[in-house]
Amino acid sequence: MEYYATLGKPCARRDVMDQLFQAGMTGIRVNLSHTSLSKCAPLLDRAYRPAARQAGLEDAHLILDLQGPELRIGELSRPVKLREGDDVLLGDGGIPVPRNILHTARPGQQLSIDDGALLLEVKRSAPAVLLCHVLRGGPLLSKKSLSLLGTEVDTPTLTPDDLDNLRQAEKFGVTHILQPFVRGRRDIEVLRRTLDGLGLDRVRIMAKIENRQGLDRLDEIIETADQICIARGDLGNSIPLWKLPAIQKDIAKRCRDRGKPFCLVTQLLWSMEQRPVPTRAEVCDIYNGVLDGASSLMLTGETAAGKWPVQAMQYLVRTAGEALNAI
Repeated sequence: MEYYATLGKPCARRDVMDQLFQAGMTGIRVNLSHTSLSKCAPLLDRAYRPAARQAGLEDAHLILDLQGPELRIGELSRPVKLREGDDVLLGDGGIPVPRNILHTARPGQQLSIDDGALLLEVKRSAPAVLLCHVLRGGPLLSKKSLSLLGTEVDTPTLTPDDLDNLRQAEKFGVTHILQPFVRGRRDIEVLRRTLDGLGLDRVRIMAKIENRQGLDRLDEIIETADQICIARGDLGNSIPLWKLPAIQKDIAKRCRDRGKPFCLVTQLLWSMEQRPVPTRAEVCDIYNGVLDGASSLMLTGETAAGKWPVQAMQYLVRTAGEALNAI
């Protein structure tokens, strides 16, 4: 079983990284939607690699989570408070969003932001702007996830930033690529050709299932990828949330039937971003995920932004261990 943390400020110190490895961590994820590999270099050299060596894990996994076709809010000079019932402008003169959202969204459609924490409805659309009504408000920060519910927005498999980061992957010792929003075999083949061309043929591809297209073409994705990642954040945005448990179970079964390893990620211990002890539901979720056959578990905000990164890893590993003992 592999146990992954996500790199972020709370685990940026060498002593914290040592404790994460002592707790059972076997690798770390770098979320390239919020940074670049070169910007993380000092932290990887100063904390991650020495801690891995100290733990006797020279082969500790280093996972790049690409931007890919994921849609995100642009850079904001400061957080924006979206109030329920207000109108807000997206695009030119307002909140920056990708151009393909502006070209695709139509009145009546809904926009989910930050894994559904915020919800907008399009009132009027023009080539460069969208006027939206706030259905569910809250603070909006830069680079938060964005999806147009019920509609697939045409985007490239790899962004220019993705290609820049992949060109540096070998010198950093990258072992795995998390490929977001995989829509079918072609996305994986594009990434595979790119990796081969860069001499990275040993790097493993973890295909993130997080949209309807990925679900519809799951069999061909399982066949083509090295691993599957059940990425429940955006997957839960693309389907009614109450259907997510059954879909997770189905993906897990299809992976087991094909002998394909899979990773479970998103909100495994979400409450531990703010609390030192998880909820009963969270530990049950982890336990059941392992019983369903997960070969790896990944923490995201719990270590990237949370107050209790080491404790979160301890609960993750200990809970999974109980499930493995039961198996």
